[in-house]
Amino acid sequence: MKKFFFFILILFFTKTSFAVEFQGKFIQGHFIIGKTEPDTKVLIDKKEVRVTDDGFFAFGVGRDRKYNIVITLNKDGNKQKIVKKIFKRKYNIQRIDGLPEEKVSPPEEMYERIKKENKLIGSARNIDSNLTHFKNKFTVPIENTIITGVYGSQRILNGEPKWPHYGLDFAADEGTKIEAMLDGIVTLAEPDLYYSGGTLIFDHGHGISTLYMHMQKIFVKKGQKIKQGDIIGTVGSTGRATGAHLDVRLNWFQTRLDPETVLNIK
Repeated sequence: MKKFFFFILILFFTKTSFAVEFQGKFIQGHFIIGKTEPDTKVLIDKKEVRVTDDGFFAFGVGRDRKYNIVITLNKDGNKQKIVKKIFKRKYNIQRIDGLPEEKVSPPEEMYERIKKENKLIGSARNIDSNLTHFKNKFTVPIENTIITGVYGSQRILNGEPKWPHYGLDFAADEGTKIEAMLDGIVTLAEPDLYYSGGTLIFDHGHGISTLYMHMQKIFVKKGQKIKQGDIIGTVGSTGRATGAHLDVRLNWFQTRLDPETVLNIK
């Protein structure tokens, strides 16, 4: 009887409950920072993610994710699984019919160029560095302006659903200076991509990156370290833009997130 009681106590005390906190909401499109004990292995669904020396890790929820997210923590052989329900959002859907075909789809001769440019962008977004800037607070790239386009909205042109808008559009005159939203390293600096025109991508660590699109001028180079608030270029209307504005985007690797979830714009 005593041996059996001792065995029960061993089971009770070796079953570890991990201390873990989350900053962010488990809603479609949201960026989330986790904090747990140092030296803990963390999996988001089945993907192992980096954990900083002080226990921070980052991930995000895709625009259309409908199923729960599973966070698995493992330290010294002790595991804990956390299942979080993902809440849905409603997005703005706009239907426009009767458009000329060239306004709906790019010409075929552009397909190869678009494919190459998408590969460049995908490679930059896939970088998994040990930078820890993602832990810090983001700031807006342009002060005293209005938002003209939001994350998640989608157009259906001539009955054909187009890619959702994954960014946040800031209205501004051409030549308006753009500030870096967060410390990082430039991983892509291209002056003339087909869709996004003048384009920058910054790595902030752990798969978190930001994009700046439709820029008129770019003042930084690939590989350059930048500080939050640095002037990185100017607003333009390059690429497939209908007017001058800045489109900024936020990613966790290939998962597109809502920039507004880190900028706290009212």
